[in-house]
Amino acid sequence: MRDLSFSEDFIAFALERNVLRFGSFTTKAGRVSPYFFDAGLFNDGASLRRLGQFYAQAILGSGIAFDQLFGPAYKGIPLVTAAAVALAENGRNVPISFNRKEPKDHGEGGVIIGAPLTGRVLIVDDVISAGTSARESVDLIGAGGGSPCGVVIALDRMERGQGVLSAVQEVEQELGLSVTSIATLDDLIHYLEARGGMARELQGVMRYRSQYGV
Repeated sequence: MRDLSFSEDFIAFALERNVLRFGSFTTKAGRVSPYFFDAGLFNDGASLRRLGQFYAQAILGSGIAFDQLFGPAYKGIPLVTAAAVALAENGRNVPISFNRKEPKDHGEGGVIIGAPLTGRVLIVDDVISAGTSARESVDLIGAGGGSPCGVVIALDRMERGQGVLSAVQEVEQELGLSVTSIATLDDLIHYLEARGGMARELQGVMRYRSQYGV
């Protein structure tokens, strides 16, 4: 059972920080979306601290058993750091690691920074669009000696991927991993309905949902 108050608090927070915006935006898939979510705009200490608390609550509420967190470069790096700090504040101290885009041939070398990849590794990311980041993360974790155990994202857009399934469902089916989100498109719709005064935004999201949603 989803905690709607928690998810809608996150949506309100994202709107306040201008991370979630309404307008006309072209996605990577070439679709014209009435909303845009850019986790890179959680770009100061206070917003990252609050974001980490949302991630920690979603992670702990998911019931996924994990030993370590992994953040895919580049957006996943501050996300995994914020989540780990918040988890530590909740009494769960876990190691983290992340990757660099280009292998380093000096110093510590390699592509992984942080703790060695061992045990059950939970991937922390912002959204799943095409699933590319999740697939690359799974490969990196496996090659490093860890076992991917799930993915946690900020927002599930709940729209079709390559076929009739959503991008999230495709990742779950293909990789055999559970995907947990802080909020979903349905949560956004419920928030807009409950808030009132945003009929135009709600209509745009509903049209997009009917066209591309699952």
